[in-house]
Amino acid sequence: MTAYLVRRLAQAVAVLFGVSVIVFIVIHLLPGGPRAMLGVTATPPQVHAFMVANGYNKPIWVQYVTYIDHVVHGNFGYSYHYNETVLLLLGQYLPKSALLVGLAAAASLIVAIPLGIIQAVRRNRPTDYVITGAAFVGYSMPVFWLGTLLILAFAVKTHLFPPEGPQGTTVGSLISQPNALVLPVATLAIITIALWSRYMRSSAVDNLVQDYIRTARAKGASESRVMFRHLLRNSLLPIITLLGFSLPTILSGAVITESVFNYPGMGLLFWTAATTHDYPVLMGVTIVVGAAVVVGSLLADILYAVVDPRIRYA
Repeated sequence: MTAYLVRRLAQAVAVLFGVSVIVFIVIHLLPGGPRAMLGVTATPPQVHAFMVANGYNKPIWVQYVTYIDHVVHGNFGYSYHYNETVLLLLGQYLPKSALLVGLAAAASLIVAIPLGIIQAVRRNRPTDYVITGAAFVGYSMPVFWLGTLLILAFAVKTHLFPPEGPQGTTVGSLISQPNALVLPVATLAIITIALWSRYMRSSAVDNLVQDYIRTARAKGASESRVMFRHLLRNSLLPIITLLGFSLPTILSGAVITESVFNYPGMGLLFWTAATTHDYPVLMGVTIVVGAAVVVGSLLADILYAVVDPRIRYA
């Protein structure tokens, strides 16, 4: 296991290097370049002074090496739009996104796993067809469209919930507004349930025809024991993969959902940075999300070995 972890960490460094290089180049190729951060009213002397002060007049490879050196020392840059350090902004917005997407993921697990099992047990029956049809509709629906429909139905028409997400500077202040959390969480959860229930159904159907299921039934095990003790555990492997790769989603903060509901998380931070050409924030969020992809993949592999004792990493 130790050798495996060392190899994966080496791969992680290579992946993060590649991601940082590509994103750094793409960001600097955006229309307007770094000078766009000053706005259209900036005078040529102001633009020149800004470019020299921040090193944007140097070759791009020199800018990249300088930036990576700062990141290694814990300096992700300074936000020109928010007038704060990027590291401080990440510390403020990251927990809020973790709350939103964490609640959505928990709700999705609670609903999607039983739905997938029910579909597998009643496959090719009316129950399976109805749930499958609903899942396809939910999975195919764009996030912004679903969020807008929920706002129209539950905020504009019935006034059951507010049309925007909770507002506040801390996670505690967001939790104190549970009604405002319902629609953003539901928007993320509905689509995730549609996706995860399909994976769960497929995995459960494959496991239902395995020998260990027939053996358990032949030994007189009750149907509930067969379902929860044998089928459920072995059918969870694809869900573990999805959970591992959901970590980047938690960190990136569901850009569209947070923008629709004006939720103060990483997604809204990234969206605002993109519209204001706040390069340091864009790079900081991208690096954090890239690291989350690597960590999520590694956690998924480790959880595989925990759930299935047959899996060992040499």
